[in-house]
Amino acid sequence: MTAPEQGQLATRRGCPVNIDLVDPDTFTDGPPLPEFATMRDEAPVCWHPNPGSSGEGFWAVTTRADIEEISRQPEVFSSGEEGAILSTGSREQNETQIEIMRLLMINMDPPEHSDLRNIVQRAFTPRTIRSLEPRLTEFANQIVDRALAKGEGDFVKDVAAEMPLLALCELMGIPGEDRAKIFDLSNRLIGFDDPEFQTSPEDSQLASMEMYMYANELAAEHKTNPKEDIISRLLKAEVDGGRLTDEQFDVFFLLLAVAGNETTRNAITHGMQAFFDHPEQWEIFKTERPLDTAAEEIIRWATPVMQFQRTAMRDHVLGGQTITKGERVVLFYTAANRDDNAITAADTFDVRRAKNDHVAFGGGGPHFCLGANLARAEIRIMFDVIAERMPDITQTGPPRVLRSMFINGVKELPARYTA
Repeated sequence: MTAPEQGQLATRRGCPVNIDLVDPDTFTDGPPLPEFATMRDEAPVCWHPNPGSSGEGFWAVTTRADIEEISRQPEVFSSGEEGAILSTGSREQNETQIEIMRLLMINMDPPEHSDLRNIVQRAFTPRTIRSLEPRLTEFANQIVDRALAKGEGDFVKDVAAEMPLLALCELMGIPGEDRAKIFDLSNRLIGFDDPEFQTSPEDSQLASMEMYMYANELAAEHKTNPKEDIISRLLKAEVDGGRLTDEQFDVFFLLLAVAGNETTRNAITHGMQAFFDHPEQWEIFKTERPLDTAAEEIIRWATPVMQFQRTAMRDHVLGGQTITKGERVVLFYTAANRDDNAITAADTFDVRRAKNDHVAFGGGGPHFCLGANLARAEIRIMFDVIAERMPDITQTGPPRVLRSMFINGVKELPARYTA
């Protein structure tokens, strides 16, 4: 290490709390909101070492303003250089895995990212989502019918998981009877840190292969019988003058299936938990039906994806700290969505909140969530139907939280369904 490097390390501002943000056990009771508050107040850009990795670490970023600054400069902060998923291991050991991950759109930079995103962009426009709303309302009523018939059960499986799965099946041309398969595979892919979902150390990789095999079968069916859905559009689309390779199609399908399932499922679950915890807000919602503002507040409150990382492509000053080329920054969306400088009374759950500048869909820029409009519609419609048809729904036991430092997930939420 050279003298300048030693001097630079000496001036790095460390995190003001003793916390390990790469350890899933830190999140077993949910996001560490008090620690995030201290970080925002005292060191909004602070250096977090990677335990067990000598000399490695990342900059933890916890305010909305800084996250937006990073997100809107992909030429400075790359998603492709080391991927967008924060790794807990050595960076050298992860190089092979990074090469594979770069096939996913979230791990790409413009212009490659823009080319692929444009293929499916039109499938997620407000107009397209509005045309889906009658079907989403049908799905919501079918889901509530089944829940009421049971009387009580697990809200996650009975209600929250069903809406995004049915919507994805509709949007992507997946047979409805296959939604249980997609549910299981996405759990195993995202829940790799949770022993309940990981049946072996290789299970997450095995789930990926199973998802790819399913994608190939679906592609073969759509090539034989083209449909008006995202899958057919992907198969017909051209990138750089050529069609998507089988490998590109497989990883794109995996991203759409997992991202569109896990995130909305957890948002709906956290939303219901928030209403259980704040019954006065449930009464306001049932009486006034502020559907749009409530959906946005639920998404902010849940923040299903807790963080993504970027890699600095050149030196950049952020929050008074010099981010050096090659260093990683991790955008903690959960922390930024409780930033009182950006959102008034951010620790208050308020379904009437009119000004809600959250970053649960990302901080803007090219990686802003492609499915944001679909997620909003699913949440708005699902809670509207719950309020109409089972307004006296009650919690019957404590939730079980997913062990993950990436996804703010709930595995189980016991509830009684009352018409």
